[in-house]
Formats: sequence, C-alpha cells, structure tokens
Amino acid sequence: MEKLSFEIQISAPPEKVWSVLWDEISYRQWTTAFTEGSFYQGTLEEGSIVKFFDPDNNGMYSQVVKNIPNKEMKFLHLGEIYDGVEVPQEWGEATEAYILEENDEGTKLMSEIQTTAEFKEFFEDKFPKALQFVKNLSENQL
Repeated sequence: MEKLSFEIQISAPPEKVWSVLWDEISYRQWTTAFTEGSFYQGTLEEGSIVKFFDPDNNGMYSQVVKNIPNKEMKFLHLGEIYDGVEVPQEWGEATEAYILEENDEGTKLMSEIQTTAEFKEFFEDKFPKALQFVKNLSENQL
C-alpha cells in the first residue's frame, strides 16, 4: 500500500466545505474530476456501506469507518462493483479520508489515501483537480 496526501486551503468555513463534499448535487460536481457522472448510494453513517458508482453502474463499495461532521470522513474500500455486482477485493487497509481543519483563512482540506500501486498515478493526477473543484464550489456557491 502507498499513502498519498493532498491538501488545499479554502476560504470558507468547515460547514460549507463539508456540505460541498457530501451533499448529493455538489458531490456529483466535484467528483467529475475522477469520472463524469459519479454518484453514491447509501448513508454516510459510521458502520454503513456506501456504494460509489459511475454512470455505467460500475464503481466500488466501502464502509464508513469515521464520520465526524465538519471534521473528518473516512472510508475503508472493500471491493469493486461491475455492472451493479459487488466483487470483494483483498486490498487490506485501502482507505480514503477527508480531514477539515478550521483556520484563520477558512478551512484546510486534507485527503489521505492508502492505495495499491496500480492506482497511485490515477490519484496523483485526479485528486488535486478534485480538491480544486471542492475549493471553487465552497468559495463560490451561495
């Protein structure tokens, strides 16, 4: 596993950034950095399973291991979804976390990912773009 970290400073309070990250409509907007038409199904309560999809009904499913509103969201990725069918994977501690820290300028948003080598380049390319979308949405939406 490789640990990747990304961060961005956002001129908005943590509550606004959190809303942009997890509200259904804005989630669909910022995740276009990864795949156009991305969405999720399920609740974001700790312990629940959430499914992340592309428009073709492919994606992955994960367990919410931490949800501290306006502070931290962490997922443990369990497997992939092909044409709507869940396929468990042996990824070990494949996690994805979003950490929000309030500061004098607004919010520092950090993302930490534990990933396999095969996805490293993809995330290094896409995550900075995704965080820039979150910044733009957080600073410019009413």
